Amino acid sequence: MGGQDKLLQLVDGVPLLRLQAQNALDAGEQVIVCLPPPPHPRTQILNDLPVDFVVVDADPPAMSASLQAGIRALPASASGVLVHLADMPELTRTDLAALLAAREKHPDALVWRGATAEGTPGHPVLFDASLFPQFDDLSGDEGARPVIRAAAGSVATVDLPAMHAITDLDTPEAWAAWRARTGR
Repeated sequence: MGGQDKLLQLVDGVPLLRLQAQNALDAGEQVIVCLPPPPHPRTQILNDLPVDFVVVDADPPAMSASLQAGIRALPASASGVLVHLADMPELTRTDLAALLAAREKHPDALVWRGATAEGTPGHPVLFDASLFPQFDDLSGDEGARPVIRAAAGSVATVDLPAMHAITDLDTPEAWAAWRARTGR
């Protein structure tokens, strides 16, 4: 991102991280946000929201460390976790609610995964609590792909509108193209 923080990019006038935290809160669940140690600008834009912060002090930073820290921060009574990557600007509170509702529609699944309207799998992903121990074995930036692969016969996809499930912007050029396409 050329020194810019993609989670602080403005979407509809709001920093992306804040927008996605608010979407998660509006979906009606406890929200745990994994962040670098303070002081950090990401923490500052969320300070007034009722989210739980988990500090991830991994060097080098890795997605696996954030996932593991988030899982450890869950209450023992948690029946699952919705992994919601904050760098996906098209995800909406309706998308998150659809993932949470999918658990009732597909009760035999262990993983409920957002997908494009054409069926391409993406995010967010809801994991049943029975899979939590598998997160301990994650490393690096592969994310939870090994957990999803291990549950291959028990994955339900949830079609989200258009490209919501896969729009992930990692470069200034991708942000510029997305803004030009969406007007946001």
